[in-house]
Amino acid sequence: MTRIEKDSLGEIEVPDNVYYGAFTTRASKNFRISGIKANPDFIKSLAIIKKACAKANIKLNLLDGIKGNAIIQAADEIISGKYRDQFILDVFQAGAGTPFNMNMNEVIANIAILKFGGNVGDYSIVHPNNHVNMAQSSNDVIPTTIRLSILLTLKSLKKEIEGLIGAFHSKAREYDHVIKVGRTHLEDAVPVRYGQVFNGYAAALEKCLERLIASEKSMLELGIGGTAIGTGINTHPDFKNMVISELNKLTGFKFKAGNSIMLSWNMTGFVDVSNALRMLAIELNKISNDLRLLNSGPRTGISEIVLPEVEPGSSIMPGKINPSIAEAVNMVCFQVAGNDHAVAMAAEAGQLELNVMTPLIAFDLLWNIELLTNTIRMFREDCISGLVVDEKRCNELLENSQALATVLNPYIGYDMVAKLVKTALAENKSLKQVLIENDIIPRKYLNDILDARKMTEPGVIDKKVIDDIISYMKRDR
Repeated sequence: MTRIEKDSLGEIEVPDNVYYGAFTTRASKNFRISGIKANPDFIKSLAIIKKACAKANIKLNLLDGIKGNAIIQAADEIISGKYRDQFILDVFQAGAGTPFNMNMNEVIANIAILKFGGNVGDYSIVHPNNHVNMAQSSNDVIPTTIRLSILLTLKSLKKEIEGLIGAFHSKAREYDHVIKVGRTHLEDAVPVRYGQVFNGYAAALEKCLERLIASEKSMLELGIGGTAIGTGINTHPDFKNMVISELNKLTGFKFKAGNSIMLSWNMTGFVDVSNALRMLAIELNKISNDLRLLNSGPRTGISEIVLPEVEPGSSIMPGKINPSIAEAVNMVCFQVAGNDHAVAMAAEAGQLELNVMTPLIAFDLLWNIELLTNTIRMFREDCISGLVVDEKRCNELLENSQALATVLNPYIGYDMVAKLVKTALAENKSLKQVLIENDIIPRKYLNDILDARKMTEPGVIDKKVIDDIISYMKRDR
């Protein structure tokens, strides 16, 4: 069953059992691209904005109170999660998100019409453009919707980042006593405690969280009320400030009026958020790569840590276990970086008084937030929380490496140390063994100097000990 609706292009058949109308029907036929629908928080945010606009227009005596309240009630039902099946449009669609805006206008109008006892599609009662979209344009509504939906979705992401930071701090406390070989250029370097390693990961994520919180500030500056190109045509002089006030009451955020002319085409605020997400992905990718390397083995790799077993690792090699969670994190990070590039390209695509690429910006940003939120939760629950450091293996590698060599520089000099290291490697001996065999340093000092724990933090070198060792090396042999 269908009903006939008319628009500026003529008549079109609309399914009789839906609340959207002609515009949405045309858009759904035009843009059959990805099959991906708008993020639920995007739909919720768009309904919140429609509610705020209706409330402002009622207060300004521009919108009949009875019709306005019916619009508000319809918006409230959508905000609560009802009618999600009525928002059918592909995320890739006409520029500036006009289909998104009109889909919402039509659904709200038809729900309101039913409240008056009218028939769906009878826009003489409540009109999608004249009443629901009063004092609005897709060009200011959609960027405002993106900002609100980003703020709503970032709450969960920030919580998950905090959870992962806490998990690394917990592992740092648990394994601060374990000393490992530090590695630079993938070669043995100097000792470091696993507590320092895990706290370093936590510190990097704390910086990511700070960047993300800082980027939220640009989401609080709104161009709503600017309508078509930011000039505010078809709005009351007080509409802009009034609708922002209503949004603040409805959401609890502290939105403020921005330069609507600029915000019609300028998308750098979204790039700011996207950059913060990309940098979070960069840090997560590095941490995941580290864990995969440190877990490598179990017999022929580094194998200093053991990651939780979450699935069999091979369809052909029995008993093989892979770092599956860390690998999944890597893949998400690559996707986030790609989406960030798309956001950057879309942001620079503004022309004259408008940037029409907002549907792409909305999709990629909200998808990145969702990807990172779910991935960080998985990473913490299924990988980091169950991570185990193999203390025995760490000690074994530390003792057999040349990681202790650097601490000898102040006592016997770089050149002498380099010579001893080469001897140890050539003869397959530990550095300590070579020192003892060549009687380079008095035994009473040797253990204290080669204390790996002391090498993991700053310390004051005793000049008397240096003088004693120099004298010892100059003695007659």
